[in-house]
Amino acid sequence: MDENDRLRAEARAGILKALAHPTRIYMVDLIHREGEYCVQDLSSRVGVDTSTISRHLSLLKNAGILEDRKQGTTVYYSLGCNCIGEFMDGLENVLAAKHTRERRFYDAVRAEGPARR
Repeated sequence: MDENDRLRAEARAGILKALAHPTRIYMVDLIHREGEYCVQDLSSRVGVDTSTISRHLSLLKNAGILEDRKQGTTVYYSLGCNCIGEFMDGLENVLAAKHTRERRFYDAVRAEGPARR
């Protein structure tokens, strides 16, 4: 791996690291599915205090995952790139494929019956 490849891999890892928390994934998915949110609305929806939501939003914004706009005294957050929503959809596809593989495996084990186990 040359220096450019290493830097690109580190930058990508930084984005994935920003997403590597269940609350942040849930927040990004909400914004992807329902549109922009402000801190207070996300706090109510997620069930986490506003200071924690603000820290999560700041991390996601610094990673380029979210962008913000100010309207009066309220800051609204939206996806920084539509590809983030596509990525979230891709994660759902991975989970569905994993579930299908696991289901097939357990169905095959069950079909063998108790004598073969």
